[in-house]
Amino acid sequence: MKNTQLKGRDNPSRARDHLANERTYLAWMRTSIALMGFGVVIVRLRAFHPPLVPHPGNGWKLGLLFSMIGLVTVLISTLYYFVVRYAIDDANYEPSTRRVLFFSFAITLLGAGVIYFLFAAPLSPLSSVVPE
Repeated sequence: MKNTQLKGRDNPSRARDHLANERTYLAWMRTSIALMGFGVVIVRLRAFHPPLVPHPGNGWKLGLLFSMIGLVTVLISTLYYFVVRYAIDDANYEPSTRRVLFFSFAITLLGAGVIYFLFAAPLSPLSSVVPE
């Protein structure tokens, strides 16, 4: 018996593979929405500073970075969805290591930025975090 891979519509697992690809794409969409939403939350929280603090600080930059990474996630995941779609039909799909490493690195940098921001941002005199 020959060991040949069926291509296109002759592949019995084609529908299952495409549905898995769509679920993965939707998971990336949820991730991008969460990143953009978190960016908005960071910006909005820094906007509610007490009147004694003269300027809002640099928190908006971190929020903007989160939102930008969310938008890049939308673009890259959409492109990758179509790459995988055509690879499934051609029966030559190979998982991507670079994409996983890129997003892991980006999220690690964002997480480090949040941690730095939390510990480097000065507390306002009206803050109830450190009682006097």
